[in-house]
Amino acid sequence: MDINQLVQTVLIYALPVIFAITVHEAAHGYVARYLGDNTAYVQGRVTLNPVKHIDPFGTILMPILLYFATSGAFLFGYAKPVPVDFGRLRHPKRDMVWVALAGPASNFAQAILWAVMLVVLLGMGVSETFFIQMCRAGILVNLVMWAFNLFPLPPLDGGRVLAGLLPRGRAQMLLARIEPFGFFIVMGLVIVGVVGNLWLRPLMDLGSQVIGFLITPLTALLR
Repeated sequence: MDINQLVQTVLIYALPVIFAITVHEAAHGYVARYLGDNTAYVQGRVTLNPVKHIDPFGTILMPILLYFATSGAFLFGYAKPVPVDFGRLRHPKRDMVWVALAGPASNFAQAILWAVMLVVLLGMGVSETFFIQMCRAGILVNLVMWAFNLFPLPPLDGGRVLAGLLPRGRAQMLLARIEPFGFFIVMGLVIVGVVGNLWLRPLMDLGSQVIGFLITPLTALLR
C-alpha cells in the first residue's frame, strides 16, 4: 500500500467527512429542538464542533480498520447518535419523521454546496488538483451519507421515517422488534451487495442528476 497515497486520500477526505458527520448530527438536534425536544441542545449536541459528535470506535477506528482490511474497497463509520426524546416532541409520530429527515437533508444540501464550489473553481480556471478532488470527495461523501441513511431500516434515519409513516399496529411493532438487530442486518445486506446495488447506487445516481440540474444555470454562467 502506498503510504503517500493514503496520506493524500486522508487529507482530501478529512474536511468533507468532518463536515458531513457534524452537520448531519447537529441537524437532527436542531430540528428536534425546534419541534419541542431540547435533549440534544442541553447535552451540547446542537453544535458544529466535531468533537461533540465523534465516536472513537465508529468514526475513527472502524473506518481505518476497514480501509486496511479491504484495501480501501469498503468503508463504513458512524458518529455518536444525537439523543432525541420523541415523547417530548409536540407531535411525536409526525415530528419523528422530520427529525429523522433532517440529517440526510443536510447531507444533500452539502453535496449541492460542494458541487457549486467545484463548478466555481473550474470556471475560474483553478487547476490545483487537491481542491478539485476535495470538492468531488465532498459530493461523493455527502451523497453516500444521504442515500445510505435513507435506507428504510432502523437504526438508520430511513427506518425512523418508516416508523413514523406506518400506521399504529402490527407493522410498526414488527419494525420496533427488528431495531435491536437492525445494525447487523444492514451490515449483512451491505456485505452481500443488496444495499449497494439495489439502493445506494440508484439513489446516488438520482441525486447526482438532481444536483446537475440544479447547478446547470451556474455552469452555463461560468462557461
